[in-house]
Amino acid sequence: MTLENLGWNNFFNRHFESLMDRTLRPGRVTSVRKNSFLVCDGKDEFPATVSGKFFRDADKLSSFPATGDWVALKESVITKLLPRRNALSRGASGNRGKKEVMPSEQQVIAVNVDTAFIVCGLDRDYNLRRIERYLTLVYNSGCTPAILLNKCDLHQEPEVADFKDDVSEVAFGVPVWPISAKAGVGLTGIRSRLTAGSTAVLIGSSGAGKSTLVNCLSGNEDRVTRAVSDHGGKGVHTTTSRDLIQLPGGGMIIDNPGLREIAFWDDEDGIGYAFPDVEEMATTCRFTDCSHRHEPGCGVQAAIQTGDLPPERLESYLKMKQEFHYLAERRQKSADRIEKERWKAVAMKIKVLKKSGKP
Repeated sequence: MTLENLGWNNFFNRHFESLMDRTLRPGRVTSVRKNSFLVCDGKDEFPATVSGKFFRDADKLSSFPATGDWVALKESVITKLLPRRNALSRGASGNRGKKEVMPSEQQVIAVNVDTAFIVCGLDRDYNLRRIERYLTLVYNSGCTPAILLNKCDLHQEPEVADFKDDVSEVAFGVPVWPISAKAGVGLTGIRSRLTAGSTAVLIGSSGAGKSTLVNCLSGNEDRVTRAVSDHGGKGVHTTTSRDLIQLPGGGMIIDNPGLREIAFWDDEDGIGYAFPDVEEMATTCRFTDCSHRHEPGCGVQAAIQTGDLPPERLESYLKMKQEFHYLAERRQKSADRIEKERWKAVAMKIKVLKKSGKP
């Protein structure tokens, strides 16, 4: 194993060299534990902790190393976090979409990722609207998506082809691969993305088959798997940590616990990539601030009337736009509050100086 096999490249090397400290060495975070991190330096994998200064300077949870991060080490202590090429993040789970309780914290799922595989089971897990949300999440992060329709062995070929066509209609230009992780079928496209030094991440619901897929790609049974619950068809959490797993072909993959909520954190740039059809139709609206619900001359509503746009897809788009609006509104209020508190502190300092008679 070398640093290059772990994904080290000129981007990370340039930032590491800028630290100008010969006592440091680079390493990549392969797993995050409760009070420590597993790091690989190209030769060994070992537990590491952050330095006291790092801990004091980290102002939020997302400032700490995440699985896939490159760090600077002094022995087994992490002193610096190297800049990230990208970060797949979501709002911490809880009450998605409610204005008064929008996510207040960023949860980093994986960083420095080349491909994000969206895993959807062709059972009760199958949901086009959820796939749209995953695509928006991935596009916001700057990663390249691919969609894996797992458990294709549950259906006959004509049905599988219909599933693929339906998903392709909402995933413009994104590869859609029917696979069976259990039977090891349809994995050629996945392996083509897992070249030496590349990193992929698996995201999807519990029970979609992510751990089974990791087992199949890695050639062993490292990840425990469980059957989908008979009650409601809901998956069971079998993966409880985010681990960077090295594969025989040289690539790496990050397995994730199932996501039961897809709350956004980043800005809404990704929605344009996930819904290019809706955004194109919106350019024909009579009013620039059209809500696409009831205004006359709405190009989007016209597309619904002609059958060119399913109403469910528009509703999904509008719901996400509303979530992004709430998120931006909350951030602006937070920024205003910080500025207000800053000037309040300045005013108090001036008041104290005046009382003391100091100029």
